Amino acid sequence: MALPGSRLIRLSRKPASGEEAPSASELIAALPVPTLLINPEGKVADANAAAELLLNVSRTAIIGKLLDAHVHFPENIVALHQERAGSPLNAFDVHISNDRGMKLLADIAFSPIPDRAGWRILAIHAGAAAHPMGHRREQGSGARAAMGAAAMLAHEIKNPLSGISGAAQLLERKVAPEAREMTRLIRAEVDRITSLIDRMESFTDPRPLELVAENIYPVLDHARALARHGFAQNIEIKAVYDPSLPMALVHRDALAQIVLNLLKNAAEACEVRPDPVIHVVTSYRHGVSVPDKDGKGRRALPIELCIVDNGPGPAPEVADHLFEPFVSTKRSGGGLGLALVDKLVRDMGGIIQFSREGTPERTVFRLLLQRAGKEAR
Repeated sequence: MALPGSRLIRLSRKPASGEEAPSASELIAALPVPTLLINPEGKVADANAAAELLLNVSRTAIIGKLLDAHVHFPENIVALHQERAGSPLNAFDVHISNDRGMKLLADIAFSPIPDRAGWRILAIHAGAAAHPMGHRREQGSGARAAMGAAAMLAHEIKNPLSGISGAAQLLERKVAPEAREMTRLIRAEVDRITSLIDRMESFTDPRPLELVAENIYPVLDHARALARHGFAQNIEIKAVYDPSLPMALVHRDALAQIVLNLLKNAAEACEVRPDPVIHVVTSYRHGVSVPDKDGKGRRALPIELCIVDNGPGPAPEVADHLFEPFVSTKRSGGGLGLALVDKLVRDMGGIIQFSREGTPERTVFRLLLQRAGKEAR
């Protein structure tokens, strides 16, 4: 598996004796994602069946026509694409349409073809398929309802809990020694519930984070050191860092909590392997952007941080809901860890994605964050 962040310049393989290499058209046709091949004049040179279905237009009708005759992008995306001609462009949550009534929210990726000046591939991840390996930045009604319930529970339950704990302490002084095990059990359970309430309060905190320019590497190294001396003592944690990574616009404590949570999840997931290993990978991603909150511009997210483990990954029925509150793959989990991670990442203006990648497959949690000192677009 090529770890996230590695720069892949070209994929090539010498065909075996008597074997003919697949053509570009054959490769595009085999892709499950709607994909278009664009020539230097901006015309569609090829399209696969998934693109025909999405755009509601046949391959023969679209080939040779200008791309914007069949796919309409927002003006800011068009301007950004023209400005970065020849460079990759990835944009999340883009409203696209066409004259045949197609209107949808999608993630798009323009990728230049090496050694073919002006040629590009456009991939469109549309609708629910846009994030089988990621997470929408907006919260659904279910998440908002869960946040409201969490805030209410935190307010209504925490005070009585302190009274129960105090009463158990008083009882412990007066009961027979053989009965003290029960009072200790009461106090332990109260402490456990209080800890859960504390996490719920963090999850529902509406205050904005104060973002500053930070070198993320001291934060990553601190989190790795804590993991190595704690929950990941028997697991190898490898750092694969981009030495040229610029400062990121983050909240230091929030980032530390995010990385620790993800490292703990990764450690618990891969500890079942005979050779558990976690990679912490950083890289710089050109052309990645999301809409601003006002919807009028776009915000660049070039700082990529990945936590990769070789565990078996979550069950398919859980994978699409990992960032929702009270969803957990662990029997003892409260289901707030990844929901809190998602909230903190969004509070920093970034996004987090989940995927299973490579051969053999590995679990990847990918954070995309803002760069400090650069105008977001």
